[in-house]
Amino acid sequence: MGKKIHIRARAIEAEAELNDTRTAQAIWEILPIEGRANLWGDEIYFSIPLSLELETGQELVNIGELGYWPQGNAFCIFFGSTPVSQGDEIRPASPVTVFGKIHGDATIFKKVVAGMKITIRRENNE
Repeated sequence: MGKKIHIRARAIEAEAELNDTRTAQAIWEILPIEGRANLWGDEIYFSIPLSLELETGQELVNIGELGYWPQGNAFCIFFGSTPVSQGDEIRPASPVTVFGKIHGDATIFKKVVAGMKITIRRENNE
């Protein structure tokens, strides 16, 4: 797909690339979006104006992956363990659709605090 997005929370900025899922395409079509960060361990999530079914749901994700959580209509950024993780795994509250991945160091999101505004937009060259 090669669709690139820009994620910003105050001075924290990252680029990500969306994959070829229907979920990624649906999110691409509603950009730009804004939300307020909710934190659950080393996961940021916030509701977006989409209601989608789970698509190839994953119970475990990798650092830097972006997920859509159907139960909360939420955009999720995974950058470390969550309260239900065991060992080094990264486990969402329930299965998510992985629709993209952060380029570079996703642990920069550890600086995000609850309630911080997050903006997601298409990358300029798109």
